[in-house]
Amino acid sequence: MISFEQALTEVFSLTQTLPEEEVDLAQAAGRVLRKPVMADRDQPPFPSAAMDGYALAEGPAPGARLTVIGTAAAGHSFDGRIAAGEAVRIFTGAPVPEGADRVVIQEDVTREGDEITLNEVPDAGRHIRSRGLDFRAGDRVSAPRRLCPPDLALLASMNCARVSVSHRPEVAIMATGDELVMPGETPKPDQIIASNAFALKAMAEAEGATARMLPIAMDSEESLRAVFGLAEGADIIVTIGGASVGDHDLVGPVSEALGASRAFYKVALRPGKPLMAGRMGKAMLLGLPGNPVSSIVCGHLFLRPVLRAMQGLGAYPLPSKPATLATDLAANGPRMHFVRATLGPDRTIAPLPDQDSALLSVLCAADALLVRPVNDPARSAGEEVRYIAL
Repeated sequence: MISFEQALTEVFSLTQTLPEEEVDLAQAAGRVLRKPVMADRDQPPFPSAAMDGYALAEGPAPGARLTVIGTAAAGHSFDGRIAAGEAVRIFTGAPVPEGADRVVIQEDVTREGDEITLNEVPDAGRHIRSRGLDFRAGDRVSAPRRLCPPDLALLASMNCARVSVSHRPEVAIMATGDELVMPGETPKPDQIIASNAFALKAMAEAEGATARMLPIAMDSEESLRAVFGLAEGADIIVTIGGASVGDHDLVGPVSEALGASRAFYKVALRPGKPLMAGRMGKAMLLGLPGNPVSSIVCGHLFLRPVLRAMQGLGAYPLPSKPATLATDLAANGPRMHFVRATLGPDRTIAPLPDQDSALLSVLCAADALLVRPVNDPARSAGEEVRYIAL
């Protein structure tokens, strides 16, 4: 049995960074940018009005009267120059005419025909966005990074139409066990509903992967071989259950008979001791425990970091943050424990009372995993601990 840290290192050593592909910007949401993008123009590309109002040269005193000589709107600049005693009606985003030093907001003037009168106490702001205020030609968006909605807007404004991103990892998810039936089916008295694969599929897709759920593999060599065959082409094959050492736990022997190499089996981890990893052909093989909470927690701890590494984001564990214990904790044992917990106000954290690895309702109530190192001593309320946000 190896430590959690060793297991994660081994899993990363099995991980291969996927190649790049070019996609239209409109298809890049959630993808990992692999090559930096450089702006080919300033933004804004000209001094522009930050408010609706009147552009004028600096100098007129409060109460001054000026002649309106034209209009400037977004996409329609004023073709001329403003002289003393003149103003141009201007709208937000429009190019500021030559000779103008400020924009007086429309609330600070009174207009009669083609003349405006400045209020006695006009707003002191210039209300002009200088050229390149947002970014300059040559500025870069760095890579790698997962592209979020503001990133897409920034890249579009840089005049970028296509981006180089990582291929989406393909994940094949395979639940195993005679006791399982799919939701909507009628289970026998000794069967339960398969649930873990749905969480793992959603988890993988949230990390930018495509995921497909394979048929449930029964506890027979023939069934396991057939379902493994359906995983062809996947970058990661995730098995659920069947990886322990019982008479019906056949995932390990069958996968090895099919050519898989196993890097490790069993981790000093709660929940999730019966965890294995290796390679099967071109795919990583990740064998998760069958208990629902164990399976999903191990998905967070191993599958998510691997998917990020595959897309070029680096081989890192999920980040942890500090919090203050809201209650006392007993000493931890010889396995690293990821305790289902809830976050409270003022950065406090409280473990949920029941840590049974079969209780999905408890996991659903948790928004954090409180990290207990191996043989961590008893902790008192008020001490600082680390947690991983869910």
